[in-house]
Amino acid sequence: MTETDRNDLEKKKLIIVAGPTAVGKSAAAVQLAKKMRGQVVSADSMQVYRHMDIGSAKIRPEETEGVPHHLIDCLDPTEEFNVTLFQDMAYKAMDEIYEAGDIPVIAGGTGFYIQSVLYDIDFKTTEVDTAYRAELEKEGELRGKEFLHAKLREVDPASADAIPAGNMKRVIRALEYYHSTGKQISVHNEEERRKEPAYNAAFFVLTMPRDILYKRIDLRVDQMMEEGLVDEVRRLMDMGVTENMTSMQGLGYRQIVHYLQGKTSLDAAVDLIKKETRHFAKRQLTWFRREKNVIWVDRQQFTDNNALCAYLQETAEAVLSGQKIDNMLPEGRNY
Repeated sequence: MTETDRNDLEKKKLIIVAGPTAVGKSAAAVQLAKKMRGQVVSADSMQVYRHMDIGSAKIRPEETEGVPHHLIDCLDPTEEFNVTLFQDMAYKAMDEIYEAGDIPVIAGGTGFYIQSVLYDIDFKTTEVDTAYRAELEKEGELRGKEFLHAKLREVDPASADAIPAGNMKRVIRALEYYHSTGKQISVHNEEERRKEPAYNAAFFVLTMPRDILYKRIDLRVDQMMEEGLVDEVRRLMDMGVTENMTSMQGLGYRQIVHYLQGKTSLDAAVDLIKKETRHFAKRQLTWFRREKNVIWVDRQQFTDNNALCAYLQETAEAVLSGQKIDNMLPEGRNY
């Protein structure tokens, strides 16, 4: 065993169950947590909000099977949520879990959130220039999100590729960083990702052939509509939640807002939710492909959830005990 391996074993244990939307992360994380004496920490940018259950595909109380879950139903939809806040909240939850003698099981599809914890990314390297931020926010209101996105592309093309134009808060953050440091935030983030993990981690990414995943996504959206997504969004709007708030940037919510505002038909809104969710899943997989030391798990190779969980448990125990796992995404599959 090398010195690096020994150092890794001295780190706190962490399990990560990641992957694209609709692949079955939540159920797998629950079963694995039950087997490994774990508690789940949600790495989802929407499930943190109260009153946003259907569109976020939030895990139901009965689906947790008694496994404690953290970072779910913590904020009101009018409140801000970002990677820095997630990191702080996740660390506090993990401290409680370790104190109880359990292992944190981070479950979710927001890759940057997961990386922020796994590599202990430092987000406090620059001070906020409130005047410049206000200037950018005003430009966004007057000239549109696409204008700010084009401005970002001029100084940091990699960030522009990674951040959708609709996510104006992240676009502004990237522009702020460049303005304050003269450096691209994409370069900074890549440098942070090259750091060694701060934990002895077993990092799983669940996946499946793309055509099957896309069918699951379409079915999930249809189920959301049957369960009352339109009524959920209507209630949020009645509560004073507006289209430009962070909570309403989630897939499904902004499209239904446009329907309720009379800007589009319901059928067109549903079709757009499905299309943009498929694109989102593709971006998620692209993100995780850049991650090192990931254990790819093709769900189609397992007959049922019990077989999947048995593999996850066996592999997690091996990795956390210092064994090396030779795992690559299978060739010839369209993921």
